[in-house]
Amino acid sequence: MKSISSFPLCFFLCTLSISAQAADTAAVEELPAAPQTAPPAPVHNTWTDRQHRNVQTTINRWAHNMDDWFGTPDPDKPASANLRIIMDNTWNKYDHFSIRPRIRGKLKLPVLQQRLNVVFGDDSIDRDLEHTGHIYDETQLNNTRTFDRTRTRESNSSLALRWSDINRYTGIDTDTDIGIRSGDDLYLRLRGSRDWDLGNGFSTRLEQTYRYGIKSKHHLRTNWEVRQTETGETFHANNLNIEYNHKKDDEEWLWGDSLYRQHDLAGHKRLNYGIYAGGKIKNKKVKLNSYGPFAGWRQPVWREWLFVQTELNYLNNREENRRHHIGTLVRVEALF
Repeated sequence: MKSISSFPLCFFLCTLSISAQAADTAAVEELPAAPQTAPPAPVHNTWTDRQHRNVQTTINRWAHNMDDWFGTPDPDKPASANLRIIMDNTWNKYDHFSIRPRIRGKLKLPVLQQRLNVVFGDDSIDRDLEHTGHIYDETQLNNTRTFDRTRTRESNSSLALRWSDINRYTGIDTDTDIGIRSGDDLYLRLRGSRDWDLGNGFSTRLEQTYRYGIKSKHHLRTNWEVRQTETGETFHANNLNIEYNHKKDDEEWLWGDSLYRQHDLAGHKRLNYGIYAGGKIKNKKVKLNSYGPFAGWRQPVWREWLFVQTELNYLNNREENRRHHIGTLVRVEALF
């Protein structure tokens, strides 16, 4: 696993560190620890750790400079940024091996009173991180190329301003994005979600996303999850999603459902397993195209900011005349 994760991590760190300035290495006088205070985390100084700190310094400097455009920054409330770099490695016997680099970042600008942020990168990551039951998607694979350079460039070239202050008027967790995708697709995206506590360990969440792009046209997605929590670390959930896409004269309705159980373990480790089913909706009829079991595991490796997530699937695909077969995904994710 170590050989799989080192290359993509170093590749992205090298790319992003071109514009980074070297992190300050001046020694800081160590203060005596207060009673009953945990010892400070060790400071690692390998090449990869230095690149990680350089990237953190760079994106936070971007946030500070952008915050300064809109007014005088408050030293007590500095601008900040976060960044996720993901490398998805997938394999099945039909599509073979596929690599998909993905990036997603957010700049928080306190001068605008938390109302406006800058988001960039692959916006589909927001959906993946919110719904963790089943992330392997065979329909997104390309069986002719291991690495699709054009698709990678287009999916990661999203930049938008996000307004997240509407919930104080509606009572719904809402944000609005306006920006550009795939280099030249000007778009507007609206997302709203709400959680309800049903009692006795049951809760439900409803999320609605609508996006309109000048080129990509209409995109609508609804997620509905019902969850039953056994303890603070274990729960059952059923996640149903319905998606609509309309571009020119081409309309498409898709659906997917994951019934799974998840264990959140110590040390930011996670185990989940369940059954997935999905397909299309044509002429108001729900058609089953793919179904089968899946299991996933996620944990930090080497550093607390580096994660590896694996998922094993046994699914079929009726449209492509594929019987049940094994599909695997290995996700390497670095947090900044």
